[in-house]
Amino acid sequence: MIKQKFYNYIFGFVLATFFVVLIFVANGLSISYNEALNVLVNKSVLSYITKSSTYFFGNNDIAIRLPFIILYVLSVILMYLLTKGYFKKEIDRLVNVLIFMFLPGVVSASLLINSSIVVIFCTLVYLYYYKLYSKHNYYLLVFFLFVDNSFAVLFLALFFYSLSKNENKLLVISLILFGLSMYIYGFEASGKPRSYLLDTFGIYASIFSPLIFLYFFYSLYRVGMKGTHSIYWYISITAMIFSLLFSFRQKVYIEDFAPYVVVSIPIMLKLFMHSLRVRLPEFRKLHYNIVKLAIFLLFVNTFLLLYNKPLYLILDNPEKHFAYNYSFAKDIANILKENDINNIKTFDRKLQKRLEFYGIVKGNDYFVSLYNPIKYDKKFTIKYFNKDLLDIYVRKIKQ
Repeated sequence: MIKQKFYNYIFGFVLATFFVVLIFVANGLSISYNEALNVLVNKSVLSYITKSSTYFFGNNDIAIRLPFIILYVLSVILMYLLTKGYFKKEIDRLVNVLIFMFLPGVVSASLLINSSIVVIFCTLVYLYYYKLYSKHNYYLLVFFLFVDNSFAVLFLALFFYSLSKNENKLLVISLILFGLSMYIYGFEASGKPRSYLLDTFGIYASIFSPLIFLYFFYSLYRVGMKGTHSIYWYISITAMIFSLLFSFRQKVYIEDFAPYVVVSIPIMLKLFMHSLRVRLPEFRKLHYNIVKLAIFLLFVNTFLLLYNKPLYLILDNPEKHFAYNYSFAKDIANILKENDINNIKTFDRKLQKRLEFYGIVKGNDYFVSLYNPIKYDKKFTIKYFNKDLLDIYVRKIKQ
């Protein structure tokens, strides 16, 4: 009991600290074009979430990302609650939730305006209800149908699960919901057939970090061959198999599949801990070395995800930076505002929409370009540690 309370305190402290870190990181991000569409144009679940937040907290980067950070915190808490009694030792439970917390894919989902963290949270709510009452909540499943198109993956997984467990009611309802999801949202299969299998593996490796993904993939296979096929396993294996199958033909929107894969982290860790502890202490050295390397790579990946700005110093072209689409828009808007430039025209429609979020409206007073237009009245430069990263050219439009 004392150990359990100690681990609970560690969990609470780490989660609270990381929540603060995410708030600071969110404030340093600029809105991307797709995020701007969700906030300013689209009418979707993401739009309602972000607009509700900006209504109370104003148009700023923390406001649009705060709901997703909160969903991340709630998801981590749910993962901790779900694994109570799952592991033999409480330390395993703590390690499991910390791995889940710091997975690059889960962390990025908490900071970006996309459906991934919403899907993770909803899936964990469903699984926690199932853990508490040992029955399925069909009202939640119907609700999920209208939240996001990717819940078709969950419905399909539950269909396969019901087949194996002879649960006829779940079989019928999951099949109907899957059909309705396909009818409402459709299925994208256009374009020239081309294999993206290696790309998909690469994305999964970045979501988990490479070594963890390799062992996770092995865990799903090992449990599939010799282990107990739990509802968690069915959800993850269905998402994994179908994402890989589709990637043989077309580029896969990994956001539709990855949320269902990460919920089975406990399966991986339980298998690893069992494999470790059945060995005599003198034969555990390899396992410990693998753990050290895997955790090191995990934290390096997550650290670079959160603090990636110094990478601009070593890149010859800022556009090659993986976070380029989430950079500079706020800096550009601040520079324009400082120079009383609030009404602009630009050929870059994506930049125009991003700047609109920060109060720079479309108009005919000034022309703004990020590329040298030959004729310009003012030039501003965004620097980082004295390195020029971006030039902003402004020309007043004559009336």
